[in-house]
Amino acid sequence: MATKIIAVCGKGGVGKTSVSALIVKVLLERKNARILAIDADPAIGFSSALGVEVGRTVDDIRNSLIAAAKGGMREDRISILSGLDYQVFEAMEEKDGFAFLAIGRPETEGCYCKVNGYLKEIIENLAAQFDYVIIDGEAGIEQVNRRVMETVTHLLLVSDASAKGINVIKTIHEVSGRVMRYDRAGVILNRLRNGEEAVAADLGGLELLGFLVEDDGIRGFDIAGRPLLDLPGGRSVDAVREILGVFGV
Repeated sequence: MATKIIAVCGKGGVGKTSVSALIVKVLLERKNARILAIDADPAIGFSSALGVEVGRTVDDIRNSLIAAAKGGMREDRISILSGLDYQVFEAMEEKDGFAFLAIGRPETEGCYCKVNGYLKEIIENLAAQFDYVIIDGEAGIEQVNRRVMETVTHLLLVSDASAKGINVIKTIHEVSGRVMRYDRAGVILNRLRNGEEAVAADLGGLELLGFLVEDDGIRGFDIAGRPLLDLPGGRSVDAVREILGVFGV
C-alpha cells in the first residue's frame, strides 16, 4: 500500500492536536498498520496527547550539525553527515503500534537550506517505510513544507465554528497550493455545539468531511494530561473513523 501522509493544520487552539491523536487512535485499530506520528509544532503537544516522552528532536540534530559547520572542522561535518540518517532513526520513539518523531524548535537563526534539505530527505525516506504518517503541524503549512516534507497525500484543515478559525484554514488552503503538493484537502469542524453550526459554516467551497461536537471526555483528558489513546470509544472516535473513510484514508 502506498504511504498515506496526512498533514493536520489549522489556527492555534481549535483542537488540531486532539484530532491528530484521535486519527492515530483510529488507525491503530487496523491490523498490522505501520503508523508514524510526526510532531511538527514547536510546542510538542502531540507527544502529550499520545503519551510519548520526547528525548532528542530533529532540530537538536539540525543544531548540532550547524554548530559543527560553523566550527569549520571538516572531520566533524563529515562524520555528522555520514550518520545523519542513523541519528534521526535514533530520535524516533517506538510505542505500542506506532512510532513518533518530534521536529522540535529551531534555535539557530538563519537559513541553512542544505541542512534542511538533508533532513527532509531523510524524513521522507523514513516516512516511506510506513503505511500512514500523521503530521501535527503549526498553524500554517509553510513550516511543514520547509522543515518536514514537500509532498503529502491528504491536507486536513481543522477549525472551530468561528469566522477567524475558518478564515485561517481558507488562507492555509490558498497558500498550500503554492508551497506544497497534495492529492486531496478537506475540513473537520471541531468543538461544535451541534450539527447546525456545521451547516451554517461558510467554507468557501472547501470540502467538509465531518464535524466533532464539544466532548467533555476529551476536555477532561486534556485537563488531566492523560493521553487520548486511552480515551474510551465514543462519538468523537466514531466521528473520526467515519471522517477517515470519507477522506479515503
